[in-house]
Amino acid sequence: MEKKSLSFEITSLIHNHEATVKQLYSLVDGLAEASERISSCIKDGGKIFWMGNGGSASACQHLAAEFVGRFQQDRAALPSIALTTDTSILTAISNDYGFESVFSRQIEALCTDRDIVIGLSTSGKSRNIIEGIKKANEMGALTIGLTGQESSPLAQIATRCLNMPSQNTARIQEMHLLCCHIICEIVENTIFDD
Repeated sequence: MEKKSLSFEITSLIHNHEATVKQLYSLVDGLAEASERISSCIKDGGKIFWMGNGGSASACQHLAAEFVGRFQQDRAALPSIALTTDTSILTAISNDYGFESVFSRQIEALCTDRDIVIGLSTSGKSRNIIEGIKKANEMGALTIGLTGQESSPLAQIATRCLNMPSQNTARIQEMHLLCCHIICEIVENTIFDD
């Protein structure tokens, strides 16, 4: 590919990302509510659970680490667990109950009505995320979904759903991470600047 053509393609991709970011202003109220709920949950002794597949699974691990480790401040660890990390649990549940149960079984074992369960699914149709959210709802936990732009089964069952303004998987994943970093910063500031 010619340098000029490649530069144009890269510039176009950056513009596409920027255009998607600008549309996030429509999610400000939802991000504020999610941040407030997560801060209250942690202050009240609850935990944050994360669920996702593929790139969203690694995002969940990254985000749980932001809470347990640190985001911007040196501060006490916050209770946050990525349900995507224990290969023995994931493979045992998948083998014995089916892959759609990998999160719901963990939620059943670990979650209480004081907790928040967050599911990342670019399509909003991931069966294991939906089953995990259903189980969390049954247990009285608050549930938050992060999806793409279109209406989805996840958006219909989560207590609060943040639909990213895109149908492009890469842009959705980028916006999930940006939104969750915003939440991390607000939660950290809320809990430790009081």
